[in-house]
Parts: sequence; C-alpha cells; structure tokens
Amino acid sequence: MTYKGIIFDMDGVLFQTEDFYYKRRADFLATKGLSVAHLDPAIFVGGRVNQVWKLVLRDDYDHWDIPALEAEYRQYKEERPTPYKACVFSDVSEVLSTLKERGIELALASNTDRSEIERALTEAGIFSYFSYIFSGTECRSCKPDPEIYEKACAELGFVKSEILVIEDSPKGIEAGKAAGLTVWAIRDQKFGLDQSQADDFLDQLGDLLDKV
Repeated sequence: MTYKGIIFDMDGVLFQTEDFYYKRRADFLATKGLSVAHLDPAIFVGGRVNQVWKLVLRDDYDHWDIPALEAEYRQYKEERPTPYKACVFSDVSEVLSTLKERGIELALASNTDRSEIERALTEAGIFSYFSYIFSGTECRSCKPDPEIYEKACAELGFVKSEILVIEDSPKGIEAGKAAGLTVWAIRDQKFGLDQSQADDFLDQLGDLLDKV
C-alpha cells in the first residue's frame, strides 16, 4: 500500500519522554503526600494525568479540589520543562526528511498541549517537516477518543486507506483504529503495553522507511 499521509503520535514515537514524565509526576504527587506506587506505570503512557486522578487518589478523590490540584501540577511542570532536545530519538530527523522527500504529507496528533508540541518540535529541529499539528487538548475528548484522528484526516484530505498512523500507546492505537485508520505501533519493550489492536509493528522508527 502506498500512503499519501502519515500521522505521528509524539511521546514514545518521536521522543523518549515517558520516563521523565513519570518521575516528574511522581515527584509532584510526593509533595502532596501522594504516591503512584500502587499503579502500573503503563496506565500513564499516551494519556494525560487528568484521566487518572481517580486511580491516583482512590477513596480520597472526593476530598481533593481537582481543578486546584491540576493547576498546581501545571505550574510544577512549567518550572521543570521537558528536555525535548535530549529526548528525541536519534533516527527521527532522517526518517521525517526522507518521507518528505518522497512526497508524503506528515501530521502530528498528540494528547500533549499545543504549546508543548510546538516547543518539542522546535527544540528538536523537526517542526518544518509537519504540515499539520493537532493537540488533544483542542478536542472535546483526548485519545482514546478518535476525534483527533478524524480532524487530522479531514485536514490531510486523503481517503483513510491512504493514511497511516504511527503510535505506541494503547490509547493512541485505539483512537486510530476507532477512526478507521491503519495503525502501526512502535513495539513496546518496557511497559508491557497492550498493543494488540495495532495492524503492524516497528522495532524502531527507522524501520518505517523500509515499509512505506
């Protein structure tokens, strides 16, 4: 199959950020006397912390001011920015530039805030490769809801069979499949993620060049 457009997830596909995110999240919660030790780290992969507050807080959920907690966490993150330049996978620039040379339109669809997406792509020197950028925070619902991929397909303007999604998380894979798209997953070798819905697998992003 010849694909005219490829939509990439960001974290876990272009950037190895999950370890940094997990430690930052755990460190913040520790300042509140909270822990994530009872949770499988895999539940955080590909999602947003506001999707798991009930799992973190458990029976104490109703005793917390969640909007205030989220506001404090946002401030905490701003003071400890993700080092995207150091986190980008080594083969990303070559893969994206080669795909563009082949005439394939590239888009990015991530649950991450748009400002963070733009900072990540800029710091890594790969912003110019993407024709479209989509943030889950600008959708009614984040992944695993398919809305972000539906929006991306509409902007790309190709039929869905001509669009490929590259994901890693169960939430992202589910979103792509629910949108009626072909989804290839970067094979998880750390978190024990359930990637069974994916149509195919890549051991690393560079393998994409031999398959499209």
